[in-house]
Amino acid sequence: MSVGFQAVQWNRAKITYDLVLAACVALYLGVFMAITISAQAPGAPIDWTDLRLKAFGSCAFLMLSVILCIGPLARLSPKFLPLLYNRRHFGVAMAVMAALHGWSMFEWYIGLGVLPSLLEELSNPAVYARFIGFPFKVLGMAALAILLVMAATSHDYWQQYLGPRAWKTLHMGVYVAYGMVVMHVALGVLQKPGDVFMPAISFLSLGVVATLHLMAGWREWGGDRNDTAEWVALFPPASIADQAARIVTAGGERIAIFRDGAMVAAVTNLCAHQQGPLGEGRVIDGCIVCPWHGYQYRLSDGCAPAPFTEKLATYRLRLRDGMLELDPRPLAPGTPAAITLPAL
Repeated sequence: MSVGFQAVQWNRAKITYDLVLAACVALYLGVFMAITISAQAPGAPIDWTDLRLKAFGSCAFLMLSVILCIGPLARLSPKFLPLLYNRRHFGVAMAVMAALHGWSMFEWYIGLGVLPSLLEELSNPAVYARFIGFPFKVLGMAALAILLVMAATSHDYWQQYLGPRAWKTLHMGVYVAYGMVVMHVALGVLQKPGDVFMPAISFLSLGVVATLHLMAGWREWGGDRNDTAEWVALFPPASIADQAARIVTAGGERIAIFRDGAMVAAVTNLCAHQQGPLGEGRVIDGCIVCPWHGYQYRLSDGCAPAPFTEKLATYRLRLRDGMLELDPRPLAPGTPAAITLPAL
């Protein structure tokens, strides 16, 4: 192997996160099943396989929707940042729910003795040319495959083995999976009308996810710049909150401008760990702390403190007529580039 394996480092925050997550999942499944059973006619037999199928499926979809909302929510308000730190645990739990839903579906077909009809439907090319009658199950299966691959490669080992860019590209497949799930539900409803719960939560969740992403994108768009000049005028240094950053786009790259007292430095906005948004983090004891997983980099040169070896690309800054100016050409990772300003 070209990279080493490091066991998950558990801490109190991770344990609390997972316990709360497990409790919420158990509560949802229990409430969903209780309401569904109580809504049946008195004395009607309970189809436990169908009940599990619907409970696991709706739970997985709601979890996926919440996961996709965490990113834009954290950009809109730092109050949601704690939800980001162990979001991968959330994703793995969601993939488990989706897998249980898929298994329940096969169990349902096997119980009715009609599994061959499912295989016949999925292998018939003619049905893929229809809208009404499209085999919507294949969309769910494809989405499940994507989610399981993402869950299996969620550990840092795979991020190091594949490289940050390839790993990030692979995990952006969550949006493809989400789109497939929405279509899976929509086509299923058109072919089997009567169930209003899943269509309602599907389209409501789609609206919420899309709205939050548009709001977060609109908020950041105002700070984007595409200047190609050697020196780009930015803003007064006092406009940067102490021990925080402002994010700009210059030279086609997103750059975080941090201030710690009188020291100001510009680094790439991408964490070397998993390309998290460094500019949403803080400076603590002279080190930039990534808001995703707590990776640290010295403000003075972008280097992680020993014994860690990660380095960030840095950028030159200068103060001119009371305004910070940035050279958008990146320096080699780990190059000292911080400047000390007069008292603000």
